[in-house]
Amino acid sequence: MNTIPRTLALGLGAALLQALMLIAFAWPAANIAPRDLPLAVTGPKAGLVADLLTARSPGAFQLSTPADEASARAAIADREVYGAIVTGEGPPRLLVASGASPAVAQQLTQIGQQLSGAPAARVEDVVAADSDDPRGTAFGAMVLPLVMSGIAAGVLLALFIPAIGGKVLGLVTFGLAGGLLSMAIIQGWMAVVPGSYPVLAAVAGLVSFAVAGAVVGLATVIGRAGIGIAALILLLVGNPFSAATSAPELLPQPWGAIGQLLPPGAAASLLRSVAFFDGAAAAGPLVVLLVWAAAALVLLGVGALRARTAEAQLPTREPIPVG
Repeated sequence: MNTIPRTLALGLGAALLQALMLIAFAWPAANIAPRDLPLAVTGPKAGLVADLLTARSPGAFQLSTPADEASARAAIADREVYGAIVTGEGPPRLLVASGASPAVAQQLTQIGQQLSGAPAARVEDVVAADSDDPRGTAFGAMVLPLVMSGIAAGVLLALFIPAIGGKVLGLVTFGLAGGLLSMAIIQGWMAVVPGSYPVLAAVAGLVSFAVAGAVVGLATVIGRAGIGIAALILLLVGNPFSAATSAPELLPQPWGAIGQLLPPGAAASLLRSVAFFDGAAAAGPLVVLLVWAAAALVLLGVGALRARTAEAQLPTREPIPVG
């Protein structure tokens, strides 16, 4: 292929990638809406309100009817629902959890205003976002740097560290140092995420290991093409569908659910659980990240086995007699 066709192909390929990135990042943001969003309705008029919500917004909510307000509050604290409508004498009251998703809390507040018929509905934020980050902007922006730095670390390890043992050591070092440093900045300096620093640092370290490990592992097994595949999966799919700034149930489906099976989405959910909800509903995203980390080690193990097999198949040279 001469220079002109190669140049045209590269330009068209870059334009196609740009179009795909615009679709991946802009399309979810332009289609934010509740889709089977878990919501509790309790009190003597719970059935009436549930019917009204179902008729007004079919498919928007996955409604449950706990016995009383205390049960509804417990469901919010356990991350079983994003909020609750409490009925009784007078207009309904609304319980939200901006710690779970400021975007959902805002949408539920609007619904509460519609139900109460008043511009200032009675809303209680039972699990609030950090006071230094009430809209969750810093929290949402935290996931992308974790992913991008993990990809960068994976690329460097894949290209410049030939030994499998060295790659593993580099991943462990990056995970430990990255987790400690990132949470020192986010929690210690910026103070935008509450919770236990060691736990948050461990989560950030696991995310760093899983992301970098995916890049290194794929590159080890299928070569440099693995770097591109990992980057596309983690950035082009994983990041825009991570729901770090919204919620999985606000994204177009099944992409919201798929995003939770990738490290960026699992990272956002796990960090919310340990930061705001004392670890409630942390098992699912933790398992996802552990599976990605384990898969990285398996891929590296395959690479090590291939290297040993190739070395064993090399022809042995007979010693040359002297004298």
